[in-house]
Amino acid sequence: MVQILFTHILIIVYLVMAYCIFNEWIVFFLADEDMNSKQRLHSTIILVIATILWPIVVPFAYLELLKFHKKHKEIIDLLINVPRVGPHEE
Repeated sequence: MVQILFTHILIIVYLVMAYCIFNEWIVFFLADEDMNSKQRLHSTIILVIATILWPIVVPFAYLELLKFHKKHKEIIDLLINVPRVGPHEE
């Protein structure tokens, strides 16, 4: 009984995460207006595969993000610490 409950919970978590990831990725997909129909077809296929395989895709994407951040750390720090320009109080 506990094993069946645990299996159902895992399936529900998997499906909820797949739904959330798909919703996030579809926003980027729809925002790109420069794709032609062939590129859109390939992107749709990749989107579906990535959504199904999210437990594998997400850790690798996170590692790529960390690698990018490490490579461009100085620039990112500069952009974060840029002083705000606005009306000066006298």
